[in-house]
Amino acid sequence: MTLPRVQSKASLPASAASPAASPAEVAQLGATPKVHVVTFGCQMNKYDSLLVEGRFQRHGYQIVGEAEAADVLLFNTCSVREHAEERVFSWIGELKRRKAERPELVIGVLGCMAQRVGEEIFRRAGHVDLVVGTRAFHNLPSMVADVRRRRADGYGRKQSRVVALSLGEEPDDDRAGEPYTGGRLGYLAVMRGCDLNCTFCVVPKTRGRVLSRPLDELDREARWMVAQGAQVITLLGQTINSYGEDLSAPGPNEPKHLGRQGRPSLADVLYRLQAIEGLVRIRMITAHAAYVTKELARAIAECSKVDRFFPLPVQSGSDRILRAMKRGYTTELYRERLGLLRDAVPDIELGTDWIVGFPGETDEDFDASERFLEAQGYVQNYVFKYSPRPDTQAGENLADDVPEDVKSERNQRLLRAAERTQLLKLQSWIGKRVQAFVEEKNERGLLVARSFHNLPISFAGEDALVGTTVELEPTDATSFGLFAKRC
Repeated sequence: MTLPRVQSKASLPASAASPAASPAEVAQLGATPKVHVVTFGCQMNKYDSLLVEGRFQRHGYQIVGEAEAADVLLFNTCSVREHAEERVFSWIGELKRRKAERPELVIGVLGCMAQRVGEEIFRRAGHVDLVVGTRAFHNLPSMVADVRRRRADGYGRKQSRVVALSLGEEPDDDRAGEPYTGGRLGYLAVMRGCDLNCTFCVVPKTRGRVLSRPLDELDREARWMVAQGAQVITLLGQTINSYGEDLSAPGPNEPKHLGRQGRPSLADVLYRLQAIEGLVRIRMITAHAAYVTKELARAIAECSKVDRFFPLPVQSGSDRILRAMKRGYTTELYRERLGLLRDAVPDIELGTDWIVGFPGETDEDFDASERFLEAQGYVQNYVFKYSPRPDTQAGENLADDVPEDVKSERNQRLLRAAERTQLLKLQSWIGKRVQAFVEEKNERGLLVARSFHNLPISFAGEDALVGTTVELEPTDATSFGLFAKRC
């Protein structure tokens, strides 16, 4: 097997290009090399880091919990905010002295920042050996072995580097033979990338266009997770309810699914995973209003393991700003899609995201967002101040013309509105009986569970309840969660 679409920083003669290493070759490079992965950012990055660790274990590496013990140190990065990228550069910068003391150490930068910045990483941190994008990390063990082999063959630091930034790879395959280490609360990427072009978003640049995974592959991976201890699986996708839009429509004699022209859809994924014995709960992150369908709403209603909670970012309550963002819907269409969900699942709870201070946002636009938030009654709100990002249409073509103090004031106003609305929603659950899955014990000694509507609930109880479903009666609420007693 050879490394697909991998290029070294410096040109090597054809005779010097090494083939990818097998597990046996990796073992020959050193006694049980150790790997540590540092993860920044979203749930998808956490999922990818577990995938990376599994690949290394399959190739004979040991995963260690401390960076100081590692022979291979990898940073799985985020590019959503400038601050996230600068944190990575700060961490990497601190390793320069360690690399001088241990020149055999392999340091790699993976994920969204690597995809966006590319070889600029080498210019800012010359001691980095690997720059690997979002669709090539499944080949990391072979890439690391290649770096080490080039060093052993006498190539210098620059000639030993490996860059892998192609977005044409398919990073997900059969994970059988790898240990699952995600715990009770597992993640499953049902798709990669995004086909939308929201002007504020860097995801199409860093994660590529949509690549949906086949239903059978998702079913196998979910069963593999559950067989090794997963009880709750959160399905991941940038626009998760667009799952299947890129897959082929069935032929005349092939089974039809619930998506467009008979394609597989997220509804089909929910029905398939519903049948897995031992799986307790199914959750989803994150959706887009344009892809909410009656079939999806019906699947949420009919699948008893699927949370009655749906994350549906709106970003703004102003149609003018939504057009500038290229969100692909109006507030009227968004409300219609909420109607589909609420008609099928009357008790469904909703979460959303907001951006304040987008270029051109006026006081009237912001007021529309505040009114929309209060009218829809979201139980979960994530509020962000707009900041321009390189490689986005807004960052490169729109003036960042809302003053920072105005952004901050609007951010605080919307946060206060969100807290008021969330408190009212959560207070409405006081006195009702709810089923909740117990996830952990917090630092205050209380058990933390999540209800069927994804509401966080704290209560007093014994440790043995972790990993079980209990019946609780909420007795008090804050804007961010409930307190309850056992029924």
